[in-house]
Amino acid sequence: MATQTHSQTQQYPAGDSDFESQLPNRKDHHKILLQGRRAFERGDDASALENLSRLTDYGVDYADVHYMAGILLERKGDLDQAVDSLRRAVRLNPAYAEALLALASIHEMRGDFDLSQGYAERASQLTRPVAGQLDPTTRGKLSNQQADLADALAEAGEIREAIQEYRAALDRCPNFHDIRHRLGVHLRDAGLPHQSIQEFQHIIAAHPGMLESRVQLGLTYYSLGQTPEAIQEWRGVIERDASREDAHMYLRLVQTRSESGGGSDVSAGWAKISLDNTENASNLYTSSSSHTPGATTNE
Repeated sequence: MATQTHSQTQQYPAGDSDFESQLPNRKDHHKILLQGRRAFERGDDASALENLSRLTDYGVDYADVHYMAGILLERKGDLDQAVDSLRRAVRLNPAYAEALLALASIHEMRGDFDLSQGYAERASQLTRPVAGQLDPTTRGKLSNQQADLADALAEAGEIREAIQEYRAALDRCPNFHDIRHRLGVHLRDAGLPHQSIQEFQHIIAAHPGMLESRVQLGLTYYSLGQTPEAIQEWRGVIERDASREDAHMYLRLVQTRSESGGGSDVSAGWAKISLDNTENASNLYTSSSSHTPGATTNE
């Protein structure tokens, strides 16, 4: 393992200490994820589902979170929501054999035999070994284990080492975009925002609906002083999901700083976006003022 290198502090345009102070705490998400996973593994379904639901309510969009939630919902007998969660896991990670098998099982129970067979065949193709290579299921498990190690290293402040492990995990499974998302966040925290932007753009190109990655891409642009690009990303998130309080919050903060003369870069950026659609921008902030500003714990 490489020599220890601690992360640099993420920087935002001068005078934005108020903006930075309101950024959500990603460590809370990691703690909730660990609690949910441990409860899932020991069979404490109620605690696991509570923690996983908190994550999805915050906008965390990880394939394994949706998979575990789907399994728990199936155990509760809520098959419709279970199918929705498992399908979301497969959309995020098309090679998620366990999620495909769970979907096959649910559809068989419901008498949807054609759908069940289709999911089972997809899972079978994924688990079929190729000569000289690990089968996809084993690769996926190893990739997730490396990502778990990266999470632990990041929590301990070993950001550079964590980045190496995230990259190794993605070398095994490049389509595990929840891992790529975590890599993007930590690249920005390590003072590598341009590399961070590349990772988030990679995710969004493959999955435009990964709104959490668009929120983080906006923050990365903002950390570079690229306010017009940041505003564009956050507005794009709200256009897809008007309930995203994190995107509303960041836009309100940028607008407030612009109105208080907090920097020409912010004012110019706001004007550039707003001139495209002044009416929509006005409506956005009229509606966003009714949202509760306390829900700011999105990663």
